[in-house]
Amino acid sequence: MTPRANVRVVVLCSTLFISALVLIAREHRPSFLRPGLQLNAYVATSDGSLTVVDLVKLRAIHRIPIGPTLSGVREHPTRAEIWGVSSQGGYLWVVDARSNQRSAIIPVGGGPFAVDFSSDGRRAYTTSSAGDALIAVDCQSRAIAGRAQTGHGPVLARLTPDQKTIVVLNHREGSVGIHDAATLASRSKIPVVAQPDEVAILPDSSIAFVLSRNEPRMSVVDLRRNVLLSNLQLAGKPTDMLLKPDGGELYVISPDSHGLQVINTWTHEVGDYLMLGDSPTRGILSADANLLYVTDATAGRVTAVDINNRRVVRKATGSELLISVGQSPSAVRFDPAENLLLVVNHDSGDLAVIRARLDNQSLLTLIPVGDQPRDLAVKLF
Repeated sequence: MTPRANVRVVVLCSTLFISALVLIAREHRPSFLRPGLQLNAYVATSDGSLTVVDLVKLRAIHRIPIGPTLSGVREHPTRAEIWGVSSQGGYLWVVDARSNQRSAIIPVGGGPFAVDFSSDGRRAYTTSSAGDALIAVDCQSRAIAGRAQTGHGPVLARLTPDQKTIVVLNHREGSVGIHDAATLASRSKIPVVAQPDEVAILPDSSIAFVLSRNEPRMSVVDLRRNVLLSNLQLAGKPTDMLLKPDGGELYVISPDSHGLQVINTWTHEVGDYLMLGDSPTRGILSADANLLYVTDATAGRVTAVDINNRRVVRKATGSELLISVGQSPSAVRFDPAENLLLVVNHDSGDLAVIRARLDNQSLLTLIPVGDQPRDLAVKLF
């Protein structure tokens, strides 16, 4: 072989090698994080543990004992911490993401179910269902910063986007409590649909949509005038709702109706309906609001929906894009870059990791995480 031919072979091999590296980088982008960064998922299981999954190596790396009946697992907005509640234990718990150790337990009273944070990460808010209380916690000192009386059986406290108001769902009483965010003082209490479970608040903090998983209805509350505007009739009992980032539409998922309904948030009217499958349960919207991913608990799959065109995404072959995962998929999250879609499979005890790019949406792997996983947080730090 001549020297010139040798050079051509070397150049060709180098080009192929570089192309292969680029392809691998695109397929497994999380593994190319800037040095020193970590990307983990945190999955709560029925035995009171938190399983830590390395999303670069795609394997479980730690199992942290926390306490009984874990729920409300959230990543802290500014600190390398994971927060959640023990409903049975009556406390907030904190895990240090760098050491994978439980770093704090904060007693708040019986029956907390969820936690929310101020946008600056200085305060956390939760409720005590047994004590009919709204509690504020200083995230740095871990001290109780305030406590206020609520209606009966509060299950959820959510800050409005303007950070001025806390909306409390009083599940046992069937009401929404409106509280001042600075003082926790009650401003008003408004009757809504029975046993409220979830709330979505418009970006301008003007309207709250209140969902009950036991009623085929949804309440619309004016947060400025503190009045109930209407109760919207739904096609079936809902299990999840997702608000478009601009606040223009609300997507309500219902296994009873086998699909989702679209609600116009300006007119408060129920609009389009899209059938999705056997038992659509939970969903997540992409940041640009073009794609909606919905889990189907009965079929064990995830459906990708082109929400703007109101249709299920199709493969190049023309068939619908239905991604098989584990048994009884429920909680679902993206990684921060939306390269990966993460799905907790309750009955099969694993975490499904799905490629979420439009050109390659498919199951990457299933990672065992423990018995009956039920909640999920994702943290890049």
